[in-house]
Amino acid sequence: MEQDDPGEALAELRGRRLGARELLQAAAGSGLAAYAVWALLLQPGFRRMPLRLQVPYVGASARQVEHVLSLLRGRPGKTVDLGSGDGRIVLAAHRCGLRPAVGYELNPWLVGLARLHAWRAGCAGSVCYRREDLWKVDLRDCRNVSVFLAPSVLAQLEDKLQAELPEGARVVSGRFPLPTWQPVAVMGEGVDRVWAYDFPRGGLAGKASPGPSSASSPGPSSSQAG
Repeated sequence: MEQDDPGEALAELRGRRLGARELLQAAAGSGLAAYAVWALLLQPGFRRMPLRLQVPYVGASARQVEHVLSLLRGRPGKTVDLGSGDGRIVLAAHRCGLRPAVGYELNPWLVGLARLHAWRAGCAGSVCYRREDLWKVDLRDCRNVSVFLAPSVLAQLEDKLQAELPEGARVVSGRFPLPTWQPVAVMGEGVDRVWAYDFPRGGLAGKASPGPSSASSPGPSSSQAG
């Protein structure tokens, strides 16, 4: 029996046009691969919380991180990032002198990635990443809070902040503003915009100066999803 020439077979394969069945198989394979990535990296953090409280991970941009630090820089006390993802905000906060800096993230893969980043930066023993549901974190000793969450959960977050934050605390929300709180400073444009809120609302902290001179005055503004 005469053997096929591998070169001819390869040329024939390259010259073939994919039919509907082949295209469908390729699409199914791509979808399966995407699902596998989601199941491994994102789903472990979602299994333990109700659907209405789930927040998909979208990493903060360098500009967003810069704006958060500008609104928190120089403030004393514990700094926390609720839903810290790969840990970039916590690491940057530690580097600019906001200490201690702690990140809370439910997804174990992202916690591991954050710890890897900290180790590579030589800060493994200085920053802390905890695998914990942000809704169960005790905020009574947190003076600086960073959040990049979906608008669907921000109303409930307001209730948690109102119940737990100490007097004089500051909250910085990225991408979306808190629905009913009045910001003391706004920085950035579009998806890079962040809002700063001092607690308690309407108290002495709420009358503090807006912070960095580059921050815009509070007022009506539109926001976009990241």
